[in-house]
Amino acid sequence: MTQLPRSREETNDMNTKNAHERIDPELAEALKAVPMTEAGVFDLTDLEGTRAGVRAFAEAIAAQIPDEPSVSVEEVAVVRPDGSALPIRLLRPTEAAGPLPVLLWFHGGGQVLGYAAQDDPTLKHLVLAVGCAVASVDYRLAPEAPAPAAAEDGLLAYRWLRREAAALGIDENRVALAGQSGGGGIAAATALMIRDQGEPAPLFQALSYPMLDDRNTTASSHEVTDIGIWDRATNILAWNLILGDRAGADEVHPYSAPARARDLTGLPPTFIAAAELDVFRDEDLNYATRLQAGGVPVELHLYPGAYHAWELFAPEATVSVEYVHAWHGYLRRQFTARQS
Repeated sequence: MTQLPRSREETNDMNTKNAHERIDPELAEALKAVPMTEAGVFDLTDLEGTRAGVRAFAEAIAAQIPDEPSVSVEEVAVVRPDGSALPIRLLRPTEAAGPLPVLLWFHGGGQVLGYAAQDDPTLKHLVLAVGCAVASVDYRLAPEAPAPAAAEDGLLAYRWLRREAAALGIDENRVALAGQSGGGGIAAATALMIRDQGEPAPLFQALSYPMLDDRNTTASSHEVTDIGIWDRATNILAWNLILGDRAGADEVHPYSAPARARDLTGLPPTFIAAAELDVFRDEDLNYATRLQAGGVPVELHLYPGAYHAWELFAPEATVSVEYVHAWHGYLRRQFTARQS
């Protein structure tokens, strides 16, 4: 008897039921130790409480890690047009000779959680592994500052880095954008702004499981519902905080949700890492395909059995080590290819 093709709804149901079975064994073991609320790791119905929890967790992790004296950390403030201050954390290897390439970094947190200093341990390791400086942007969060406020902060930080390159000891021709999760979406939006404003192009953009599309219509956005690490319900809540009534509407601008961009030509070479069991999987794969079609060089990695932000929850897992190796390798190759 010939089996009829499954409907999209049946396929989504099947994938949802099998999602836990498809998690990489090392990542599944790590997931057992992750504290969960009824809403998963991040309860966006209690935004202030969750923000405080994220900060406390990040500070506790940082306290357990020995200080790295070979990386200096300095916080500077860049003035926005309205007179308020945009904090930027500058991390650099103390022994490296300049001018250094620099990665303009946007932290994760779905654009509603997190802060720049939370990534210091990860970024210190990156600084030493890649041999670059990092400028980590403490961009404004939603809902207090709805999109595209964060990307506007990104553009301001990019212009400031290039303008102050000589004083900062960095190479203005080797400034790149990078971010993870919500920060990856902000990096992508910043790249669109830079292109549209006619600014000198970034050397590249490195997007780790980026948050790109407010519409939540892809197969993976329906598939990932109960892993607990940024599932469908959490993502919908986040986009409602970021965009308010605009979420999912026709008029959303690409600076607020980069997947909305109709034209992806003229963007810098791009690295994209996506996870198989992530609500963002399909929007990330689609963005990579569309960039490639627009003539943009793309390096795409899809990690089987991985859930959202897997390398943060299970840094020693094989699939996490493989991701970091690929990510750092891309950064080194791109920075070296344009060395002054």
